[in-house]
This record gives sequence, structure tokens and C-alpha cells, in this order.
Amino acid sequence: MTQLEHDFMPGNLIRARGREWVVQSESRRDWLRLRPLGGADDDTIALIPELELQPVEPATFPWPQPEQAGNHAAALLLRDALRLKLRAGGGPFRSFGNIAVEPRGYQLVPLLMALRLTTVRLLIADDVGIGKTIEAGLIARELMDRGEIARLAVLCPPHLVEQWQSELETRFNLAAVALTSASAARIERDIPHGVSLFDHYPVVAPRQGKPSGSCGQRGIQYASRYSCLQKVH
Repeated sequence: MTQLEHDFMPGNLIRARGREWVVQSESRRDWLRLRPLGGADDDTIALIPELELQPVEPATFPWPQPEQAGNHAAALLLRDALRLKLRAGGGPFRSFGNIAVEPRGYQLVPLLMALRLTTVRLLIADDVGIGKTIEAGLIARELMDRGEIARLAVLCPPHLVEQWQSELETRFNLAAVALTSASAARIERDIPHGVSLFDHYPVVAPRQGKPSGSCGQRGIQYASRYSCLQKVH
């Protein structure tokens, strides 16, 4: 058994069992959920540091050596390999392994601004067609993967509810529930008895407007537990 010496946070790179890993969400000091660096989600393991023969330590990598410079073809091969591994690797943004979109450079600006805020309150007012949906989705996905939020509600006009549901699922791997006055009763019938709809689904896309009925009252009760993203037209 080894003595615990480090507190690892989600996204930290560590070395254990002779290889590098990325610490995943839901990890604790005495129990780590790990994904291999450059590996897939199917390769995720659970590890108890105290039971390891070798101590679990922060991963370190040697600096490049100028005397070991390669040729141009090797540099292009390395660049292509990094691009292919970025989506499952341990890059600066923890969400990039869970998205199905390649953001443009300017679409990362709101994400960087949001990550500098203690409490994220951000108004994205770009022109039409610039990609505000992607910019907002990047922020939500990144905050969820960092463990800073656990629930998400997207407030939008009724005719955009299904569009947002599709965008969150296909681009950001977030299974959202389209919550409207017409679908609330049907959705509630499919959840276990005694469990609130807002407890059962961590990501919802409710229509924008005044809440009504029993679903609306419960929405007010649970609203403080959600991180809200509002799309105004």
C-alpha cells in the first residue's frame, strides 16, 4: 500500500501502472476514475491509489531536445497525429473529447472568457450566422466536463426547442429532453414513480415563457440547481 500524497482534480494528468492517464469527473482523493491519455472512453478504469504498489504521481514529460530535431516530413506526421488524438486526448479543454464539431478560433473566445469568471454570466451577442449556438454549447460542455455544473437548462422559443435538443445531442453529446407544454405529461409518465422530471433529467430544453401547471411549479422549485442558457431572438 502507498500513502496518499496528492489531491488530483478532473483533467489532471497522472502516471500510474507504467502509463499516463487523465483524471475523470466523479473521482475522489481515495478513488480515481481514469482514462488513458489518448485512449477512448471504453478504456476508462477505476483505481484506488492506496492499493497500488507504485505511488500515483503527476505525469511529467521531458522537454524537446534541439539536437534531436527531425525533418519536415516527420513534423507533418507529428502534427497529423496530434490532430487525430486531440479529441480523445488531454488537451487544454477537457470537453474536446466529447464534441462532434471543430470550433473556429473566434468561437473559443467566449469559452476562454467564461473560464476566467468565478460565476459564469456571459452575454454572447455575435452577428447572425457566426455560431452562437456552438459558442454556448462549448461553454456548457466544458463546465460539465470540469465538474463545475451538473445540470443544464436551455431556455428558447418554442419553435427552437427541438433544434436545440438535436444540436446538444449531435454536436456536444448531451442527451437533452425537449420540455414543452405538450410533452411534459408524456415525459413524466416514463420516469419512475415519485421521481421529479427535473431530478431524472440533468439536461433539459424547456420552452421560453411563463411556467404553468404542476411542471412549471416544479421547474421553479428546481431552477436554482440548473445552469441556464437562454437564447433570445
